[in-house]
Order: sequence, then C-alpha cells, then structure tokens
Amino acid sequence: MEAQEVELLQKITARPLSFDEVTPDVFVVELPLVNVCMVGNPNSVTRDWVLIDAGTAHMGRDITRAAEARFGLGTVPRAIVLTHGHFDHVGAILELLDKWNTEVYVHELELPYLTGQMDYPPPNPFAGEGLIAQVSPLFSNRGIDLGARVHALPSDGSVPWMPGWRWIHTPGHSPGHVSLFRESDGLLIAGDVLSTLDQDSAESILSRERVLSGPPAYFTTDWDLAKRSLEILRDLRPQMIISSHGLPMGGDKLAEQLASLVDEFQSQASKRRRLVH
Repeated sequence: MEAQEVELLQKITARPLSFDEVTPDVFVVELPLVNVCMVGNPNSVTRDWVLIDAGTAHMGRDITRAAEARFGLGTVPRAIVLTHGHFDHVGAILELLDKWNTEVYVHELELPYLTGQMDYPPPNPFAGEGLIAQVSPLFSNRGIDLGARVHALPSDGSVPWMPGWRWIHTPGHSPGHVSLFRESDGLLIAGDVLSTLDQDSAESILSRERVLSGPPAYFTTDWDLAKRSLEILRDLRPQMIISSHGLPMGGDKLAEQLASLVDEFQSQASKRRRLVH
C-alpha cells in the first residue's frame, strides 16, 4: 500500500466522532468507518431508547458516552437491534453487553452468525476497486456468540421498543439483513443495503460527499438479492435515508436518485461479478 493510501486510511478511521440529530427522536453517531443510530426522544418522560447496530471493536466507550450525553448518565437502551452481524456492526456489542443489561434482536437468518454456529464468507477484495476493498481482507468475517441475549425479531414486522417502526428483510449483503422504516415520516434506516457515499473512493469517504451507491461490495454475496432489496426500498418512497456508511440523505431528488441507483445497479452488479472472476 502506498504512503498516500495509508494516510487516507488513517484519516478515515480517526476520531473525533460527529453527531447528527435527524429528528427529535433519531440520533446518528458517526463512528470511524460506520454509523450507529439511537432511536428515542430524550425529552420524553421515560427516555426509552433503542440502539441500532454496535459499531466496530473498541467503540463501546464512545457509544456509551454519546448515549449518556443524549439520554443521561447511567442510561441503558431497552434493546439493541442489529441490521446484520458483520464486524463493523457488532464490534463493540460484547463490550456494551458487559455494561448494559439489555436484549439483542436480529433477523432469524442472522442468528447462526451471532450464536457461534457460523462465520460469514471472507471479504472479497476483487469485488470493489477502491482502498476499502483493498484492505478488506483485514476485516473479520468471524461470527460471535451472544448466547441467550440474542433473539429473532418479531415475525409480525414490529420492532421491539420502537412503536411506529417496522423491519423489512433486505438480504443480499447478508442473508438476514434488515432495514427499518417509519411510514409516518418516511424515515428509513437502511443499514448496508445501500450507502450514501462511494465506498470505492477513499476521497469520497473522507469528504463525506453524499452520493447514493450500492452496498459495501467486499461483503455482498448475492447481487440479485441485493438488487431486489434496493427495489423494495425504492417502492417505500422514503423521505430520508440513514445508511450505515455516509451522511443522512433527504430532499426532493431522493426518489429520483434511488430510482437511478436501482436502474444502474444491474450493470454495477455485472461489473462486480467480472471483478470477482
């Protein structure tokens, strides 16, 4: 790896963190490489809240500090909901569960990866063209074991402790990937089904330029399912998208951009397959 690429990678993974209050009850914490969300109104009587995803390893202290700054000292989420179990979404979860007495919820198809039964396929550096793809072999694909603390999301589509929200199965990036949608205001927590930056470009990641793109390629295993999941999100007509990678995106042109992403995704997927082979 060239010195310039090393410098870019160091900048991408550096602190400090940043924060974004998308709505009074949805708070995005931007960690190195990935975002987590905190859903709950700090001005409510109960201050109940839910953590969405758990970031990378050694980020537990940062997540805890952000939560306490928002909800008060000693706060504990009612639940942790995981969009899926890749390393950058569960990296700090054991650290958090050591501190918090709470339950974890995932799609049933992710349970084998979170109960010590299976590992994910290894990352594929040939599925992308940028710096992140090049260093992806360093990313862990190992499953973890949360034991009795992890449960399948309710089969009726509801999300524990998140009234008004529903989970939607959006596989392709992982078998049990889910996105979370609130119809009342069109807010979509997309996880890794798409990104709001170009992950093939370290410069784009560093500049935080908003651009809709597909899921992180190096961990995406089923491109046909990934395309179908994008179609599902397009048909929801979201008004605001929060991705695990990139800044929240909204505005009048969001529907147009999402439709274009879906239309272009087939050629992108074909290109990824050629890179793989």
